[in-house]
Amino acid sequence: MPGTYRIDDFRKKYPHLAREILDGEGGQSIELTVDMGYSDPWSGYVPTVIDYIRRCKSVSEALEVIDYLVKHEELSTRDAEELRTLLREKGLEFFGGRKQDDYYYKEARRYWEKAFENT
Repeated sequence: MPGTYRIDDFRKKYPHLAREILDGEGGQSIELTVDMGYSDPWSGYVPTVIDYIRRCKSVSEALEVIDYLVKHEELSTRDAEELRTLLREKGLEFFGGRKQDDYYYKEARRYWEKAFENT
């Protein structure tokens, strides 16, 4: 890829600049930002209770997840009761298809393949 350097090559080619940027010499704070021209689709993403439920293999496992989230104050007891009722009455399928262990990997791969089709 043109315009890219390994750290060691950068240090050899630009020793003074490397010391300023990488070693913090020079007395000023330097912030280095690299714009790759695209963003990470999962950056900052926090799974919801529904995401966790969709990874479960059974209703009992989903109920355990809900209990865990309530215990750690990540889910209110009111919301937990609503979810428990839905699980008991409608089952796991109500929340959508099961997310396999590599679900996010596959989604990210689709995203990146689509992003690089146009380049």
